[in-house]
Amino acid sequence: MQLIDIGLNLTHDSFDRDRDRDAVWQRARDAGVRQAILTGASREHSPKALELARTRPGEWFATAGVHPHHATEYTAECDAEMRALHAHPEVVAVGECGLDYFRDFSPRPAQRSAFEKQLQIAVDLAVDGVGKPLFLHQRDAHADFMAMMKNFDGRIGPAVVHCFTGTREELFDYLDQDWHIGITGWLCDERRGAHLRELVKSIPGNRLMVETDAPYLLPRTLKPMPKDRRNEPAFLPHIVEELARDRGEDPATTAANATAASAAFFRLPA
Repeated sequence: MQLIDIGLNLTHDSFDRDRDRDAVWQRARDAGVRQAILTGASREHSPKALELARTRPGEWFATAGVHPHHATEYTAECDAEMRALHAHPEVVAVGECGLDYFRDFSPRPAQRSAFEKQLQIAVDLAVDGVGKPLFLHQRDAHADFMAMMKNFDGRIGPAVVHCFTGTREELFDYLDQDWHIGITGWLCDERRGAHLRELVKSIPGNRLMVETDAPYLLPRTLKPMPKDRRNEPAFLPHIVEELARDRGEDPATTAANATAASAAFFRLPA
């Protein structure tokens, strides 16, 4: 397998604590992960994602955005900072941005305001009339999420709903918009992700991507489990194998399709 992990939180403090990012990436490379998109999800961590991405040209790339959990930090100054980050070629998508009514760590009006401003960034950074790719988050906010995206209909470019965990209705609403879907180790969670086993069969191969969301969402079917319970990009092939089984495909087919879709979506170099 030659894989791209589209959601890797490499700025997380667990990687600072262990100071083992090089070893983490070597294990990933040995497992067949050739490139990764480092998630920027706050005013603090988006610049860090870019800083890390620049240390491994052609292998690491970054997103820049503010997660709904941090929506209250989205000031005019923050907007200017995000726009400055997007001037760098290593930053390949706007986000992680969206709405999260499950946690409600930020007031919902603040979430909607921050999301709208980031959608506008994607529109403003269009190349040849196509908006910059969007790296999206949605949890328990589907109606408002779809309504806000519809307000930008015809102006936004490609979009991926990362770490999809939703319902059949949500999935088909996204697919009807030609958006991409990111699948994580949530698929491997028999308590919360069992419904995904059936739903993933409906995702077209050219709109399916894979991600670990490391260090979060360690696949519960992984054996042996790491002692520190930290997820890593090296575990992406395990997710692909489970995903392929559920889709009735050879893992090589699932991997090749996901890699091709990810490279095209984020406009990555070969």
